[in-house]
Amino acid sequence: MNKPTTRRACLGMLGAGALCLGVGARAQTFPSKPIQFIVPYPAGGATDNVARMLAEKMGKKLGQTIIVDNKAGASGILGTDIVAKAPPDGHTVTVTLSTALLINQFLFKKLPYNAQKDIALVSQIAVAPIVLLVHPSVPANNVTELKKYMATNKGKLSYGSWGIGSTAHLTTAHLSQIENADMSHVPYKGEAPMLQDLIGGQIKLSFASALAAKPFVDAGKLKAIGVTGDKRMGVLPSVPTLAEQGLKDDVFRFTGWIAMAAPGATPKAVVQRLADEVKAACALPDVRERIVAMGFDPVARGPEEFAAVYKTELPVWERLVKQTGATLD
Repeated sequence: MNKPTTRRACLGMLGAGALCLGVGARAQTFPSKPIQFIVPYPAGGATDNVARMLAEKMGKKLGQTIIVDNKAGASGILGTDIVAKAPPDGHTVTVTLSTALLINQFLFKKLPYNAQKDIALVSQIAVAPIVLLVHPSVPANNVTELKKYMATNKGKLSYGSWGIGSTAHLTTAHLSQIENADMSHVPYKGEAPMLQDLIGGQIKLSFASALAAKPFVDAGKLKAIGVTGDKRMGVLPSVPTLAEQGLKDDVFRFTGWIAMAAPGATPKAVVQRLADEVKAACALPDVRERIVAMGFDPVARGPEEFAAVYKTELPVWERLVKQTGATLD
């Protein structure tokens, strides 16, 4: 026997219907005003450059101005928090790195947002392999020779990174651990000073971005041993992957990435629209050429595929942070 519908139940159903209509309306009218791309890093870097390229191309297709706003600070937390707390209508999103969206939640005991609930993954724009470099004095040109060098210099070598908890730090720390090399970590405030010390011989090896490393490799000031990821980099085609040379752990096959994310409650239709426009922009020859020239591989993976990648990588980076004891609190 059907129960009579109460006034309270009717009001509840009306409220739910209104909420659904509100969400649907936001999705149908998007975008209704200028869009803001929050980049949680200083202007002029690779992430900022990618954001500005996309803003130009996507703005034309979406029929709205896209403003790139750099909100640097606190290892990407400041800018990410702004987006996490923004109205979930797609008009405020972040273009950022995997460190901010994925790794920070393990480096910091407490964040002002929940990285897995307050952020909606929109698109993995490009993957960013890094290249393992050594000083020219190191008698190694490949992984096998580097392993021998590390074994004969156990406890004597120092490696650099552009910061505690960076992909460069965690990946090299893992290499040191599996090879029982007992190398010392030297964190720098950025990639440029790290590379200068590597060139000067103060440290013997480090990972770096291809964009920063290539001029020094081409000039013979540094040697490239291998790159992370599953395939060789377009800007360093002669440098084999680390996996090709026997380092097949997920740590060496995974790469950093540049991505777009929105507030967690953003309607799926809005998230998908943004992802579709990212994909369309990345397919343009001039955009693709510029992204590849930076040492990245444009992938433009949409929400579902991006979420699958995130889910696969999350436990690996969590384990690495715990293994190294890295913390930024």
